[in-house]
Amino acid sequence: MNDRASEEFDDEYELAAYEPSGRPLRSRHFATIMRVAVVLGLVALILPGILVTLGTADRTANASCAAYTAFLAPEAIGFQTRFELVGAAGIGWNCYALTFGGTEILVKSLGLIPGGAQLPRMPAENS
Repeated sequence: MNDRASEEFDDEYELAAYEPSGRPLRSRHFATIMRVAVVLGLVALILPGILVTLGTADRTANASCAAYTAFLAPEAIGFQTRFELVGAAGIGWNCYALTFGGTEILVKSLGLIPGGAQLPRMPAENS
C-alpha cells in the first residue's frame, strides 16, 4: 500500500479495499416482504389498543346515558347512544331518549371521551 492510499484511508482503514458494486444489498422481493412484515407488526400493536378504547368508551357511554335518561327523561321507554362525527351536538358520543311514539330526543352530549354521569343533586326535602 502506498503512502497516498494510507493517507486517504487513515480514519476508515476498513474501507481501504472496498469497491462498491452497483447492485443493492437486498433484493426487491426481500424489501417488499420486510415492508409487509413491518406494516402487519404495527397493525398488530395498534389495533388492540384502539378496540379496547372503543369498547370502554361504548360501555361508559351506555352507563352514563342510562343514568341521564332516568333522571332527565323518566317518561322515555328506552335510550340509545351513538358516536356521531356530524350530529346535532357536534362530534362525539350522544345520548338519545326513545319516546313511546318512536322519536328520539337528544338528552345529553357525552363528548369525545364519555365519562361518568354528573347528575345534579336533589334538593333536600322540607322536614
